[in-house]
Amino acid sequence: MSGRARLTLASWAATLMAAGALLPLVKPATWIFTAAFVLALVSGAGALARRVPSVRPLPLLAQTAVALLALTAIFAREQAVLWIFPGPQAVTYAAELFRAGAEDVGRYAVPAPDTEGIRLMLVGGVVVIGLLVDVLAVTFRKAAPAGLPLLALYSVAAGLSGGGAGWLWFLLAGTGYLLLLLAEGRDRFSQWGRVFGAAQRTGRPGTTVGSGGQAFAPVRTGRRIGAVALGVALVVPFALPGLGGGLLLGGGDGEGSGGAGKGGTISTVNPLVSLQDDLRQQEDREVLRYRTNAVDNSGMYLRLVALDQFDGLSWKSSVRPIVDVPERLPWPDGLAQGVRVTEVTGNFVASENYEQKWLPMPYPAARVDVEGRWRYEPAGRMLVGDDKQTTRGARYQVASLDVQPTAEQLAAAGPAPEQLRREYTKVPASLPGDVRTTAREVTEGARNDYERAVKLQDWFARDGGFRYDVDVRSGTGVQAVSRFLKDKQGFCVHFSFSMAAMARSLGIPARVAVGFMPGTPQSDGSVSVGIRDAHAWPELYFEGAGWTRFEPTPARGSTPSYARETTPSGSATGPARPQQSASAQPSAAPSASESCTPQMRRLGDCGPEPAAAGASSDGSGPDPLATTLVSLGVVLLLVLPLLPLFWRTRARARRLGPAGSGDGEETVPPSGPVPVDGRSGRVATRGAGGTAARTLAVWREINDTAWDYGVEPDESQTPRGTAARIVRLGELRGEPADAVHRVARAVEEVLYAPRPQPVPGLAEEAGRVRAGFHAGADRVTRLRALLAPRSAVRVRWAVSARWASVAARWSDRRHALTARFRRAPHGAG
Repeated sequence: MSGRARLTLASWAATLMAAGALLPLVKPATWIFTAAFVLALVSGAGALARRVPSVRPLPLLAQTAVALLALTAIFAREQAVLWIFPGPQAVTYAAELFRAGAEDVGRYAVPAPDTEGIRLMLVGGVVVIGLLVDVLAVTFRKAAPAGLPLLALYSVAAGLSGGGAGWLWFLLAGTGYLLLLLAEGRDRFSQWGRVFGAAQRTGRPGTTVGSGGQAFAPVRTGRRIGAVALGVALVVPFALPGLGGGLLLGGGDGEGSGGAGKGGTISTVNPLVSLQDDLRQQEDREVLRYRTNAVDNSGMYLRLVALDQFDGLSWKSSVRPIVDVPERLPWPDGLAQGVRVTEVTGNFVASENYEQKWLPMPYPAARVDVEGRWRYEPAGRMLVGDDKQTTRGARYQVASLDVQPTAEQLAAAGPAPEQLRREYTKVPASLPGDVRTTAREVTEGARNDYERAVKLQDWFARDGGFRYDVDVRSGTGVQAVSRFLKDKQGFCVHFSFSMAAMARSLGIPARVAVGFMPGTPQSDGSVSVGIRDAHAWPELYFEGAGWTRFEPTPARGSTPSYARETTPSGSATGPARPQQSASAQPSAAPSASESCTPQMRRLGDCGPEPAAAGASSDGSGPDPLATTLVSLGVVLLLVLPLLPLFWRTRARARRLGPAGSGDGEETVPPSGPVPVDGRSGRVATRGAGGTAARTLAVWREINDTAWDYGVEPDESQTPRGTAARIVRLGELRGEPADAVHRVARAVEEVLYAPRPQPVPGLAEEAGRVRAGFHAGADRVTRLRALLAPRSAVRVRWAVSARWASVAARWSDRRHALTARFRRAPHGAG
């Protein structure tokens, strides 16, 4: 294996080993195989393009084109031209997919689901990094700077993963970089020949150092240094504080992380990213419809997910173990038998345009009958889709418990279990002090946690002067809660997040639930839930009643009976007693709109985008000018590698065209000692100018044809010597060989005869020579002569000569002007 091929393979491996740090971010991690395949194509394209001498930009252009075509075929095949070439529709679709991926990154916690947008970002990012590493390490032979893009890839991955198993991925990435350095070092050593002077290490007689048995001393020393450096890099982070966390997102604290759970882990939606946009929708599109036998469904909130981690920046859900959905869900934690409970049944039909990983259902659910690949998360009593399972078009039945505790029962609630209290009362040290102070002031005089919770709810919903406003900016910094308490305007996210944070500061276990309000009853007896029913509310834990809903948002939702000022004291009943079911199947299908806005897409309320480049429903379609510029850039990128072919075709047509077109404008003389005008660089001919130019143009074409097929020109040869050399090295036989000699004699006559006579059929002679080379070459040589002709380097020579000429003229003028200004004062005196 050659040194350059070894470097190419090492660059490919080093990039994939560094990309290993991205594997914990997405489940399943099958995207790495796609990235490895595309990166292999890119590396192979670079290896082939580097076989063309003296054209250094060609590998980068070829690799970029191959990467673009491969990514188009994988991610935008239906929108592409001929399934591979990126047209305007493919570019628009890829931009939308990339935007959706960026939103998914901010929406999901680690590990995120393998959405198409996230997959595009991962594969595309790894390919871009691999391309940079290949260009630096292989094309420019600078392996050490190639570590910078590898470091950037690992740093982003380590930050997003929250430091999980960081030492393993660091070891893998560091090993890949060392392999790249060793490959470059071996290539550099090989250019110096065999290394002598090292001791023989094998027991076989006659074995010498450098013969392949053992690594020679410099390589062994380099390996030892690399191993020591890698070991130090692994050990030092354990000795320094503060290096265990991620760069961008903090990891879990170990509680409820689900690392040892059976059946995998889950990630969740961050509602702060999307709720505000959904509440601003002009059209309240239906997301699901249901029927229920509940007498009063005003408190039937449809819950998606519970957010139980508060880090001072945002609320998010813990990563927890998931299991198969049991036939009947366990009895809710903390719910005592003495609390009044009624079991109700609901039949749900999700819209075809509503696509969400979490199954909306009343809390707490007791039994769920749903088809598909759904898993159960016990701590939050939530169902999450597995293996890309979503709610799109789902039909399911849920039996849930309508828990109705009394005010007396909540007021008499005992302390929560220690483990639960410790987990759900955590507040960050960075929480502003005025949040705790305000919580104590609002709840002053309360005798127990229940009264404190009601006072907090009423202060937000009625007494505190707060105003509901969906246009308020939803900040996520540590000052967001403090700023909301001062400005006193916001929407459900602000109210629920703030009440939960303040409840925790008072020692009350709290979390935030995200889902939908009960919806709007229809004339046919069903209930329609629209996108503007999206909502967030706090859940506080009371021993004996379990997790209990409160409603601090003014003008939204319904306040539970147990949380009102006047609370009827109901008598406790026994265990749950199901009521008679009223209806079984919904009679109407969801009437969801077919349009899908970007705001809807952020919450996952849409199906896959159709294969069209139409504008979105909110009018925020792609910019036509930007699309046109991107399309032109793509076309230019695809055309650039074909420029040598275009130039060679045009030059051949000009040289062999009608008499008089000639080749006299080229600045590089033909092979052989031909008189040249030293100022213009053009061939100096005698006699019949048209005949001379025609003959020399054909001779230039024959020389360039031989060059394209591997016979490099020799400017020191005479025309006759050049002809013999072309025939010998090109292995020409018969008519093509005779044609070369006939044109060489015509060149000699043009250059040296007093009155040269025109020779007919020179263009046909050049065609015979080209046919001879083509017939004797293999397929690779033919393709190279066609697509990457070696003689195309004349373009660079011509540009360099023209640039040197222009620079010389400007230099002469500058010196003349300088001399004139220097003489001006003397002349004036």
